[in-house]
Amino acid sequence: MNTNILSVFTRVRQAARTFDAFDDTEHMLCHLAGLLEENAGAILAANRQDLERMNPADPKYDRLKLTEKRIADIAGDMRSVAVLPSPLGRVLEQTTRPNGLEIVKLSVPVGVIGVIYEARPNVTCDVFSLCVKSGNACILKGGSDACYSNKALVELIHQALAHCNMSRDMIALLPPGRESTLDLLNARGWVDMVIPRGGQGLIDFVCRNATVPVIETGAGIVHVYLDKTGDREKACAIINNAKTRRVSVCNALDCLIVHSSRLKELPSIIGVLADAQVLLHADERAFHALAGHYPADLLTPADESSFGTEFLDYKMAVKTVDDIREALEHIERYGSRHSEAIISEDEANIELFLSSVDAAAVYANASTAFTDGAQFGMGAEIGISTQKLHARGPMGLNELTSCKWIIRGTGQIRP
Repeated sequence: MNTNILSVFTRVRQAARTFDAFDDTEHMLCHLAGLLEENAGAILAANRQDLERMNPADPKYDRLKLTEKRIADIAGDMRSVAVLPSPLGRVLEQTTRPNGLEIVKLSVPVGVIGVIYEARPNVTCDVFSLCVKSGNACILKGGSDACYSNKALVELIHQALAHCNMSRDMIALLPPGRESTLDLLNARGWVDMVIPRGGQGLIDFVCRNATVPVIETGAGIVHVYLDKTGDREKACAIINNAKTRRVSVCNALDCLIVHSSRLKELPSIIGVLADAQVLLHADERAFHALAGHYPADLLTPADESSFGTEFLDYKMAVKTVDDIREALEHIERYGSRHSEAIISEDEANIELFLSSVDAAAVYANASTAFTDGAQFGMGAEIGISTQKLHARGPMGLNELTSCKWIIRGTGQIRP
């Protein structure tokens, strides 16, 4: 590890240890939200430098792109986080033992959180607002695709921290490059947790190479099952929204599972996807149902690789099943434990789906696009965990805390 990176880690660690999370972080975050809006022009100019280096046909382009509305949304999420109750100092458990020991379990910060992410400049602000509100310092390693955007945002964050007499070292942005990534993944003693935000390749790389504990925010291979009794109007709206709202995000629909009794209706239910130029990889039965009713240049036979793929693009697989059990088996085999949905009016099937599907978020008659910390009332999210240890699903303030046991005695000794 080179001395410059070591110096960064040391300063951030010290900032985390001395930071008083009960300082006026609300004021600081609201001030920062205002700075983002006031400096939208400069942020967009930096973002254009990044966009000019990326092919617009690249699925990452939409994630990288900032607009005035997206900057306003980032500022709005930051204000939402600012006014949330502090997650720190909460009494999680409390008891008095027969020997008189008073034992209290309190929520405390994790410490220093490292986040490695791809071309998603909004993550820079989301991570910082959640970390500082929960008393954590953060070290960010953004992708080289977004280096100008991330630098512009971190400069504004540093201004807001200085304005409120808080340490600038509560956030650090590492330089682009593989070397600094490996340094962060192996910063035991300086970094308490690493969270990867990106595609499966990035996540696998982090899990393979990290010696620091990792929260795995898995890829989103998302299914929607259209049941025999699913309402047609709900299905049209949900499927279209889940697939086309933003194709480059992890909660976007990848595979529609359709009950065989609905095949005759399939062209009318998903025909609107053609307007968005969605390419369908349809299994044999679905292909025959769609042939002649869906644009031929947007319809192709599915093969084994069509399933279990996170497309992050205007592409979707279609799988035909004969009952809900077959749908559940398909999800179990190909899903990534992220978000799954059923469209049905059969209460027994709904309850079976909700109880049987092993995923962080399971929906009945609603779009998977809602798997998002802001939509869940968390203000923002630092990632969506698909593992089962420590946190699962959208991670907000509470998920960025650990605990401490406080024991008060009057001289007790253990026999």
